[in-house]
Amino acid sequence: MKLILAIVGKDDSMALVPELIKEGVSATILSTTGGFLKVGNSTMMIVAEEEKIDAVMDIFAKFCPKRKKVSSRGLARYADVSKAEEVTVGGATLFILNVEKIEKV
Repeated sequence: MKLILAIVGKDDSMALVPELIKEGVSATILSTTGGFLKVGNSTMMIVAEEEKIDAVMDIFAKFCPKRKKVSSRGLARYADVSKAEEVTVGGATLFILNVEKIEKV
């Protein structure tokens, strides 16, 4: 068994969850906020059998594309906020961990 901790944009998570369910994988979803752009994220905790990991990663790759966005949000302490800057948003950060034991009480 593996535990996937996934951080994705809130917009991407809405399309992602139904696809995970179709794959037979469920997720616990926590609302989180990114540190740099201060935008909403979803942090997902997913437990999956090892043979499903590649399929789950393919779903994340398909439904969490990286894209460019013009933003000055979150740049106040780093730059002149009057200058908008193009940043990359989207994508997913996945941490895949071994699970020794799962217990529901």
